[in-house]
Amino acid sequence: MLNIQSKLPGVGTTIFSVMSNLAAENNAINLSQGFPDYPCDPELTQLVTKAMKDGFNQYAPMPGNNFLKETIAEKVEKLYNVKYNPDTEITVTAGGTQAIFTALAAIINPGDEVIIFEPAYDSYAPTIKLLGGLVKTYELAPPDYGIDWDMVKKLFTSSTRMIILNSPQNPTGSILSEEDMKALIRLINGTDVLILSDEVYEHLIYDERKHKSVMLFPELKERSFIVASFGKLLHATGWKLGYCLAPEQLTKEFRKVHQFNVFSVNSPMQQAIADYIKEPSNYIGITAFFENKRNYFRSLLADSRFELLPCKGSYFQCASYSKISDEKDTDFSMRLIKEFGVATIPVSAFYQKATDYKIIRFCFAKENSTLALAAEKLKNV
Repeated sequence: MLNIQSKLPGVGTTIFSVMSNLAAENNAINLSQGFPDYPCDPELTQLVTKAMKDGFNQYAPMPGNNFLKETIAEKVEKLYNVKYNPDTEITVTAGGTQAIFTALAAIINPGDEVIIFEPAYDSYAPTIKLLGGLVKTYELAPPDYGIDWDMVKKLFTSSTRMIILNSPQNPTGSILSEEDMKALIRLINGTDVLILSDEVYEHLIYDERKHKSVMLFPELKERSFIVASFGKLLHATGWKLGYCLAPEQLTKEFRKVHQFNVFSVNSPMQQAIADYIKEPSNYIGITAFFENKRNYFRSLLADSRFELLPCKGSYFQCASYSKISDEKDTDFSMRLIKEFGVATIPVSAFYQKATDYKIIRFCFAKENSTLALAAEKLKNV
């Protein structure tokens, strides 16, 4: 046998793949992995076909299709009244996760410390470790998953290089407020600490709240990589297309890695998306669409034994089962699949220490009929 020393010895298959595979094996309703079970707009797929017929089948420019970058810049300015230069500050990526990996790879050196907030999207910590960085964890707690910035300050050392934010947050559905951003500004003033802001759910924020992107705060914008996702925006997660916004100095470093990672991404889809989002009505209604799904799903579970936590954003609903069972959340989730036919994600999977608050995560980016059938099963738990 070959002697191979793993760079990620403690990492196995992601919980998303595990639960989705179990759902398939048990013919269970899959509310675990975060993808829709309904099609994207047929107009969008027709635009992809048109782009292919029009000859957009070879390599796109390394930073992205110029037309798409310009359209992104227009979208950002329209929504946030903030300008990014499409030539020097916008890079099209093969999904949000590739953008996250590339931003970290561009900056983190062995021994650099990165602060993350857990429960956290599961790519953050392994990527930091792969690069030789050190993960500094701030653990958030239910039900509101709020941040005490004075406690975050205690995590700072001379080796702190970056903070990763995620708002709206996966898996909790919590959001960062203007007060959070102002506290962060006070924390990093006078330092060289950078920000990686994962904002892939930027349009999925509810109850008339406004998304507080780091780009709205000049003190943060000047030191931030901002990651966005077309997959979340356009109900097409399998297309794996996103982008990264960053000041020119940071974008130069980002592209140094990007060119040797994927170089460029899917050309006809870039062209199609650029054409599609030129019309803001093609994405602006996504907030109401998912807010209605959230409300519908919550109403379906109102009579269940689950305790629903607040969901201010994203397409995930967390729920406590502490009044139902004292099982570990992993065991409870497995039993839900095998005995009740519904797949979820145990939230302990989003903590490096597998912290178990008896919370599970449902994805409500599903057909209403799917949600209704799942709720009927969950009411029997």
